[in-house]
Amino acid sequence: MNVSKKNILMYAEKYDKQYKGSYGEEVEKEMKALFKKQRYLMRGHLIEIGRWKSKRPTEHYKSQENDDLTVKEITWFSFNTKSEKARIKSLLVLKGVSWAVASVILHFAFPSKYAIWDFRVMESLGWENRYDFNSWQKYCNRIRGISKKYNLSVRTVEKALWKYSKENQK
Repeated sequence: MNVSKKNILMYAEKYDKQYKGSYGEEVEKEMKALFKKQRYLMRGHLIEIGRWKSKRPTEHYKSQENDDLTVKEITWFSFNTKSEKARIKSLLVLKGVSWAVASVILHFAFPSKYAIWDFRVMESLGWENRYDFNSWQKYCNRIRGISKKYNLSVRTVEKALWKYSKENQK
């Protein structure tokens, strides 16, 4: 994608029109509101966020391994640690939580700091799908850089890159 403010706004608007009033839009609003009141998740929230990103592993999110106390303690730690590596990697301890789902949790908790990691966004950036800490850091820095350059939210940038990929699949 030719990354320009005009293109970002155009593709983000297309994304928003497509998902207006959807389950995904409602979950996103609900979780961002939740995180303004509390800095941890409970099991039900984890299931909802996991399903928002990928429905296939729902049974893993619902696993008894992800009991309320475990989810609360892991997410509280993640949101309060100063270590970027510990922040995302601790979430991977939860059953069914992949790098992509962990990135959604962090995005909802810190919307201006973390991007939602998605293969479509990586495709629009011309990057290969590599899921490790260094790639995640590079990805967040790139999205934040674009966001800052054009004075747009991180979410607006990633929505645009996602929509561009969806419309121009290889």
